[in-house]
Amino acid sequence: MRQILLILILVFLLGFVAVQLFALKSQYAIETHKYHVENKFDDIEIRTYKKALFSTTKLPTNNFEEASSKGFSILAGYIFGANDRNEKIAMTSPVTMSLQDSSYMLFMIPEKFKKEDLPTPNNSKIKFQELPEKMVAAISFGGWANEKKIEKYKLKLISALNKKGFPHTNQFLFLGYNAPYEVFNRKNEIVVELRNISY
Repeated sequence: MRQILLILILVFLLGFVAVQLFALKSQYAIETHKYHVENKFDDIEIRTYKKALFSTTKLPTNNFEEASSKGFSILAGYIFGANDRNEKIAMTSPVTMSLQDSSYMLFMIPEKFKKEDLPTPNNSKIKFQELPEKMVAAISFGGWANEKKIEKYKLKLISALNKKGFPHTNQFLFLGYNAPYEVFNRKNEIVVELRNISY
């Protein structure tokens, strides 16, 4: 009995390691929202993001855990084939969530697609939005994201921008870079668009 238990534990550990190695490899292959780093200070990066096309859906709750799960399910369903052509679309990174009273989630559409070429979602809650080039301030943190961590780093970002006198929109976004099953090397960010800043 003990030998069987040890074998099962070993199989589980090997499977776990295989999944994490696959996830790590996938991080480097996935298309991400392109940006240029304009400046760095403290733990903050000032970035200019290129314009991009996104799928988006409104979220029924402001609770981070519930909203992220619901939003991901809706948007992931679309790219996994829940559309009029049963077409799969590659996953991109990061997943974006607003941190305002009116919450929404966004998935970037791969750069090769134009809005008019996309399949129609089966779910009418999914819309498409083209966002222009913008300059943001970003702060990163590791591990699993939750409301407490998000608020902590949001306040750190606000404090750093206030010290520099950088005006911003006060419309904060959460960026998540990892699949739910990834345990190691997790990356999260809080960003906010800047006003009247040039480099």
